[in-house]
This record gives sequence, C-alpha cells and structure tokens, in this order.
Amino acid sequence: MAEEQANTNAAEGDDSPVFRMQKMYIKDFSFENPNAPSVFQAQNQEPKVEVNLKLNNKKLDDNHYEVALQITAKILDKGNNDKTMFIMEIEHAAAFLMKNIPEEHQEMVLGVDCPTLLFPFTRQIVSQISVDGGFVPFLMEPINFMALYQSSKQEAAQKQN
Repeated sequence: MAEEQANTNAAEGDDSPVFRMQKMYIKDFSFENPNAPSVFQAQNQEPKVEVNLKLNNKKLDDNHYEVALQITAKILDKGNNDKTMFIMEIEHAAAFLMKNIPEEHQEMVLGVDCPTLLFPFTRQIVSQISVDGGFVPFLMEPINFMALYQSSKQEAAQKQN
C-alpha cells in the first residue's frame, strides 16, 4: 500500500521537498610537519590549537548545490616556544540535492543542515590524517552550525542598521 502511494505521488509529479547528500569529496588537502623529527622528541604538553573555519556554497544547477568546509588547523607545542607541530588545511565538500525546498528556507539549509551532515566526515578525515602524520588523533570539537548561522544573521542585521 505504501509503495502504491509512493508510485502514485511520483507519477503525479510530487512536490514534496527532497533533501539529501549525493556525493562527498576532498577538493584540496595539505598536511605539513615542518619540524619532524625533532617535534616527536619533545616532551609535548597540552598543545596550542588554532582552527579557522570557512563555509562556502554554490549552486550547481536547478536542484543541486555544493557546500564546502574549509578548515585550517595549526597545532603548536606550548612547552617548546610555540614550535609548530603540524599544519593541516582541508577543503571538504559535498553535492546536495535540494528539490522543492521553499526559497525562504534554502539559506538555512545550506548554512546549517548541509554542513551539519558533512562535518562528522570532515572531522574523521582530519583525525585520521593527524594519526598518519605521526601524532595523536586531532579531534575537532563539534560545531553548532545553527548558532554560527544565527550569529552571522545578527551581524548582518547590525551592519544594515
């Protein structure tokens, strides 16, 4: 019965919203370990972490968008005059199908829902590469993309006033 209903809706040109990730990919990646092997001999304390995040999106066609997370992480050894342990840069992206999403919701879907789906995979890649680079896993803190979206909307409103 449910299959019949689904087939009927598809045949009639169902206008219900469709949202899903279709493909993930790494667009750009860099890992630098400029002070190897001496960085491994030091008695590392709690490292100093500098992380920058940028979110980009672009329309690919009528129903497809690309959303990309650009992350730069610089890990420094606090106990050794902030000597660089490693620098990692990644642009991890995904193509999303967004069909019949109301125009007024698209900005939030692109700024919140898409990166929320993509980030755990980006975090896993970053963690694995830090291990492959000879370090303990670098686990980025979870990111509240809704809070970032709301903050950027408030800043934009303040700039207009």
